[in-house]
Amino acid sequence: MADEIILISISGRDKPGLMAALMELIVDAGANVLDMGQAVIHDELALGILVQVPELGTLTDDITAQCHKVGSALRITLVENDNYELLSQGFSQSPLILTVLSQGRGGEPLKAVSNLTRRHDLNIDTVRRLTKPQPKAEAEITPRLCLEMRLSGNLQNSEAFQADLLRIADDIGFDFSVQRDTVFRRNRRLVAFDMDSTLITEEVMDELAKRHGVGDQVIAITEDAMAGRIDFKESFRRRAMLLKGMPDSVLHEVAEAVVLNNGADKLIRALKHFGYRVALLSGGFQYVGEYLSNRLGIDYVYANELSVVDGKMTGEVVGDIVDAEGKATLLKDIAVREGIMLEQTIAVGDGANDLPMLSQAGLGVAYHAKSVVKESAQHAISNFGLDAILYLIGFSDLDIEQALGTSGQKDSHSA
Repeated sequence: MADEIILISISGRDKPGLMAALMELIVDAGANVLDMGQAVIHDELALGILVQVPELGTLTDDITAQCHKVGSALRITLVENDNYELLSQGFSQSPLILTVLSQGRGGEPLKAVSNLTRRHDLNIDTVRRLTKPQPKAEAEITPRLCLEMRLSGNLQNSEAFQADLLRIADDIGFDFSVQRDTVFRRNRRLVAFDMDSTLITEEVMDELAKRHGVGDQVIAITEDAMAGRIDFKESFRRRAMLLKGMPDSVLHEVAEAVVLNNGADKLIRALKHFGYRVALLSGGFQYVGEYLSNRLGIDYVYANELSVVDGKMTGEVVGDIVDAEGKATLLKDIAVREGIMLEQTIAVGDGANDLPMLSQAGLGVAYHAKSVVKESAQHAISNFGLDAILYLIGFSDLDIEQALGTSGQKDSHSA
């Protein structure tokens, strides 16, 4: 008689020793464990074991008796060989990881996401919560919910799935990321940031221009450049020329006054703890980038430098201008220097001149970005701080607290 394959599904209150008792029965029956999955939520167990049995004999009766003894619900299903072959073939494909980040009530985003995955013939295999449950004592704090879902199935049109996710995320107000669960996803090593409006809240060029009395002119050029309406290098030269005659001391004043975007400090401290290298690739100013590097421990800084003569800016640019293609090239060069593959890199930006860098990185994240960037990028954060990127990498609140030594302290909920 051919071996039988059965799926043992058990649910109920988690009981110490249940797994040991089940394994003893399975081993005594000469059965082989083919697959297993288990989750415990608030002491409630959901356990599935796929086993290959030479002869069913009394195994099903013994398992039934054991579950009855501990008060667990049991279902045993015979798996046809054809179905098992299809299941085995699925293991050769990298599953999708869908990360959902919701601020406030999580039911509506999860309803929309689960309906969407069903329409695209995707199954939600596992769900892992990355955020901590919120204590009742903190009811006045808007709750966060971040779930990492493992999806299986034959996705026919990944672009349509991404577009549908973006639409419902914008409608409801949540963030998401969809990644293939490859070895590279679990081994990112380098994170590269744009600076202005990404790592910091300001556009430094605009701040300098305001102090020099040419703010409106420079801001108009900046907006056209960030929206992709004019060439970045040309826009930078025009703006730099408007700063002619400004004392270089103003640059120092602006550098000291810049404000980090929400979660930036927490993100970089955690990344450095976990051994990541951090780069700043900016179309802004080298002076401000180096100031932030000293403050945050950033490893690489590449930005633009203005010519200064007798303590005043000449309006000219020193060396090549770091533009969109320059950022992408620098990301590649740093990866080579670090001895890693591009798939192991993460890039974060907000403007059109960040798109080549975002598309080249293993994980490209549009942060509070313009519409044209969000639509082109594969991943976007619009409702959370920069430290939400830690969730996209797969870190949980517990991981982050252990890294920063904040376990037991009140959570600032910056993500």
